[in-house]
Amino acid sequence: MAGVEPLEISEDGLLLRPWRPEDADALHRACQDADIRRWSALPSPYPREHAVAFVERTAPKWLADDIAYHLGVFDAATGHLLGTCALNALDLARGDARIGYWTAPWARGHGVAERACRLLARWAFEELGLERIGWRAVVGNHASRLVALRLGVRMEGIQRAGLRHSDGRRADAWAGSLLPGDLVDGERRPAPPGSVQARRAAVFGHEQPVLFASTRHGEIRLRAPEERDVDAVVTACQDPETLRWTTVPDPYGRGDAEFFVGPHTRGRWERGDGAVFAVADSTDRYVGSMELRISLGDPAVADVGFMVTPAARGLGYAPAALAALCAFGFTSLGLARIEWRANVGNTASRRVAEKAGFVMEGTTRGGVAHRDERIDAWVAALLPRDAINPGPR
Repeated sequence: MAGVEPLEISEDGLLLRPWRPEDADALHRACQDADIRRWSALPSPYPREHAVAFVERTAPKWLADDIAYHLGVFDAATGHLLGTCALNALDLARGDARIGYWTAPWARGHGVAERACRLLARWAFEELGLERIGWRAVVGNHASRLVALRLGVRMEGIQRAGLRHSDGRRADAWAGSLLPGDLVDGERRPAPPGSVQARRAAVFGHEQPVLFASTRHGEIRLRAPEERDVDAVVTACQDPETLRWTTVPDPYGRGDAEFFVGPHTRGRWERGDGAVFAVADSTDRYVGSMELRISLGDPAVADVGFMVTPAARGLGYAPAALAALCAFGFTSLGLARIEWRANVGNTASRRVAEKAGFVMEGTTRGGVAHRDERIDAWVAALLPRDAINPGPR
């Protein structure tokens, strides 16, 4: 650490300091946590020898050589380990670094990462003269993204295959940056607890839920699509009516269905820009799909798309499933408006939307792209006050 006083930051009940040999056991214990291993590049399993090597040799050498500053985050009163915070990819000549962090499982829910990162970033700007601190996280790590947003990090996009796991697999990464003027204090931070962003981070940071609705033919479930649904998805998407009114690939093959139930569904949930649900009947047999897509331009707005297998049409599954999906959007995701659009003439889709409570708003000329042309579309919307109970139809 050329030209810099020994690094130790104590404020707001936290102590940030370089790792010491006596920290090995606590570090090893924390790194057994499944979430830390899932989202970081730590080896899995993580034996005690790794922790000893890191605190005794690796971290001190990186610190001395100004390669990276890895600090333990401790309770200032008790000395107990709470997490870690680091400046990686440090380039003092260029004024660049990238921040990284995790919180020990026993310390979560108390803002440790946010407070520690704010202290470290402020110190880096003021004492090291850094001009830019980058941030990256595997797409789907909503807890890390929420911390970054609360610091003032500006999101810059997604880097395809931007991060590598310890087993060599590459993963897409969210990327952002923090400039000195971006850093916000705790009182003014964006996305405070209870905000829509915080609520969505909590939702998308967990497994996709299962939703339920009642119909006159029994209870239906909305769950994540699975590999066992592929054949039924192919059948639904090869149906002439599906091809006529939707933009599914034509011809539609098994590879298209495998992409739909796999990367497409998983990616939408991981990014937090919506959700894809399979609609399953009382025997858990696939009978259709529902998709909620959050607008990039206005995250308080989403639109819906859906289809039903030919054998399941007219049984009331679609209106009940659509009502359940919209209730999830309003209550769990904090949406203010959900839109429906369909090609003019698609009366079956319109009936489903109206039974679910959507209010027709008119026709947009050339409103949707459909198989290389622009065509007119009916438009309707559902507001929270319009939502109806997803009961029997």
